[in-house]
Amino acid sequence: MIKKCRIKNFPVSFFSVVMGLSGLVISLEKATEIYKISNIYSNIVLGITVLVFVILALSFIAKNISYQKEVKEEFRHPIKINFFPTISISFLLLSIAFAPVSEIISRYLWFIGAFMHLILTLSIITAWIQHKTFNIKHINPSWFIPAVGNILVPVVGVNYFSIHFSWLLFSAGVFFWLILLILFFNRVFFHDPLPGKLLPTLFILIAPPAVGFIAYFKLTGNFNDFARVLYYFGMFIVLLLIFQFKMLSKIKFYLSWWAYSFPLSAAAISNALMYHLTKELVFKNLFLFFLVSLIVLIAILSIKTIASISRKEICVEEE
Repeated sequence: MIKKCRIKNFPVSFFSVVMGLSGLVISLEKATEIYKISNIYSNIVLGITVLVFVILALSFIAKNISYQKEVKEEFRHPIKINFFPTISISFLLLSIAFAPVSEIISRYLWFIGAFMHLILTLSIITAWIQHKTFNIKHINPSWFIPAVGNILVPVVGVNYFSIHFSWLLFSAGVFFWLILLILFFNRVFFHDPLPGKLLPTLFILIAPPAVGFIAYFKLTGNFNDFARVLYYFGMFIVLLLIFQFKMLSKIKFYLSWWAYSFPLSAAAISNALMYHLTKELVFKNLFLFFLVSLIVLIAILSIKTIASISRKEICVEEE
């Protein structure tokens, strides 16, 4: 756990590390199915992910106990508030990751994550409605995080609880994703560009359609035109972000770099599903491309994060 003197500055966005690692676990589990390789790799990463989650959870609980005022201020912040659902999303992703390992653990994690996320989504939308200080410049891809969490719920939730509950959250997630998408592009087209620290969050744009494609198939079992629209829009966003490589390559390392990881895993998993549905080699190759990219990315992020922690550059007062 992080030392008490720095707990005060522990950012809730730290849970995006768990999201990225969980996405890697799920992607490796798909690789196990597709390439018939040993599940030892996914199990090792799963163990590391659980350890990281426990450390971060204990640190955040300690901050809640010792610095309640700071946590409340973080929840009132127009940008930081949107990272609180990374906690509930971490539960949901761990639930998906545990599904092939232990259905009981997966089920308990899903119930905690799903209902926690519903409460957080309602609380955050209420904050958006009742705000006094938000403006168009505060809109950035982190605002999609609550929507992405809702779309995740059906992935294993269809097996654990009433399908109506999964449809409830999926529907809310899809419609709020579309609303926020319009608001976001309005901001970047007609207002100031995103600050450098938030540029990695552009990758979050991949997650809603990619995860939505997976969740929609889980809910309906249909591979229809709507499912194709979700998948291909996700891939279009990937192409759009490739065109931003020059701009993104100049960014100094921030914890927000972890925003690259989960969306890449969502792209990988959506291609694994496409290969399962079509048996076309192109999707198998795309899955492999995204998986290798994800492994390299997670390795780089892990090294940079550990180095930043050792230099005490994380959990410090913001400038």
